[in-house]
Amino acid sequence: MKTYLRLVKYLKPYIWPHLVFAVVCMLGHSATSGAMPFITKKIFDDVFANRDHAVLAVLPFIIVGVFLFRGLASFGQDFLMAYISGRVVTDIRNKLHAHTLTLPLSFFHRYPSGNLVSRITGDVGVAAGAMTDAVVSMMRESTSLIALIIAAFYMDPWLAVISFVVFPASVLPVMKLGKKIRRFTGKGQAKVGHLLGLLHETIQGTRIVKAFGMESYEQERFAKESERLFRLGIRATRTRAMIGPMTELLSAFAIGGVVWYGGASVIGGSRTQGQFMAFLTAMFMMYQPFKKLASTNSMVQQGIAAAERVFEILDTRSDIQERLDAKSAAKFSHEIEFHDVSFSYGNKPVLRNIDLKIGSGQMVALVGISGVGKSTLADLVPRFYDVTAGKITLDGVDVRDVTLESLRSQIGIVTQQTFLFNDTVRNNIAYGDRSKGMDAIITAAKAAHAHDFIMATPQGYDTVVGELGLKISGGERQRLSIARALLKDPPILILDEATSSLDSESEKLVQDALERLMAGRTTLVIAHRLSTIRKADRIVVLVGGKIVEQGTHEELLAQKAEYNKLYALQFAESSEERNVGKLLH
Repeated sequence: MKTYLRLVKYLKPYIWPHLVFAVVCMLGHSATSGAMPFITKKIFDDVFANRDHAVLAVLPFIIVGVFLFRGLASFGQDFLMAYISGRVVTDIRNKLHAHTLTLPLSFFHRYPSGNLVSRITGDVGVAAGAMTDAVVSMMRESTSLIALIIAAFYMDPWLAVISFVVFPASVLPVMKLGKKIRRFTGKGQAKVGHLLGLLHETIQGTRIVKAFGMESYEQERFAKESERLFRLGIRATRTRAMIGPMTELLSAFAIGGVVWYGGASVIGGSRTQGQFMAFLTAMFMMYQPFKKLASTNSMVQQGIAAAERVFEILDTRSDIQERLDAKSAAKFSHEIEFHDVSFSYGNKPVLRNIDLKIGSGQMVALVGISGVGKSTLADLVPRFYDVTAGKITLDGVDVRDVTLESLRSQIGIVTQQTFLFNDTVRNNIAYGDRSKGMDAIITAAKAAHAHDFIMATPQGYDTVVGELGLKISGGERQRLSIARALLKDPPILILDEATSSLDSESEKLVQDALERLMAGRTTLVIAHRLSTIRKADRIVVLVGGKIVEQGTHEELLAQKAEYNKLYALQFAESSEERNVGKLLH
């Protein structure tokens, strides 16, 4: 109930005037339910039995008026509640999306993309829909039930007592079934998230799937997960489907008792046919809202299960928090320094006692075997993660003492896995600084050797690059990402293996673009390309999460230690590959 009440708070902005008018419409629609038994009594007693022509002349107009009012009220409540439901869904989705953007990278390691998409789309819709539908049902059906109960007791208290015997007997099994539905719904939504994750992987990895001929495997894997979701859905549907028949069966006992007792009294002359039919009408109408209220419980349980998954994300707090007294960072001009920095992923140590200075305008390269912590060390500067021990300073100021926006605005990042949005070339470059005009975008593209290939496309800068930029080549994607960083014009640059996995021609263009990008900037490079490493002012060698060597390329080779081993294993191999490539061409 606590979860549901928390969900209901999202209705607050729409109480006036939308919810108020919706409630008025509901009450008007429901209240007229109590008029139906009296209309039935008039038809049987005054029209059929007494043949009262005056009543017959007026009654059709009353019936049309009542149903016209009910129709308008029904339209009003349905439209207004649909509007409120849509607004609540939109509000929660926007809030959930905005919140996920504030969470650290470690959060996205725990929650796969399919899981998050399922919660932001499916769970939010189920939760908000169940809330608004439940509010409608509880108000409308409760009002109808109350009106009909009053009418029933007014017409015949004794028959009313007989008809209400089944109500307490119906509540307990309905509540138990509702809890089962909630459990099934929670599991089902989790399965949907897993299914979306598989679908996302398969679509993005289509090239690998086809290259390895794994279409049948992926089809089987998806089909198995779909089957699990189907079976879980069927179990939930079976449980929900039991509520209606159970309520109707219990209602049948009460109706049977009323027919037996009331029918005998009509035959005996103590009740008129009109009185009995009016009461029977009220009774039949009464069990319809009661049945809907019973179904509402299952709807609420589904909504609670979905809301719990939504609130689990909203309640997740980022471990990257701005301090209350955080100030805007001054423009970087002097030095980045790591002071005895250590970092762990949970209980797994990654970096240990890192002491490192990077002067303004310097290019420092980080090298080491895969998994040694190079990228993690670079990720600590823009605070994608926070240090476990020690501190990192920019011009002597701890990065935790400045606002995230002002810190990250001074850092440009170009990575091996270039991410482009399914948008135009123009907007992808301008993502670095959306305040810049077209002239600045073109200048950045030219500096990144991207202008020529952009102009060769049908729409030029208005060409849509496709999801993840798959409509253009890897080298072209990389040059667009460099143009994006150039447009941002940050004083600090992080290059994470930005030239790996490119052919020789693309690498030359990208390398030249990178040199233009790095000019005059403080650059932290993670790379294994010899051409990049050679030009570094300093090379830092990491082993086991610690710095074991520092120096220029020549100095480290002369030491014949760790860097020399890496050079022999990786860099020399790359040089041989290039030489072979030249011979072949």
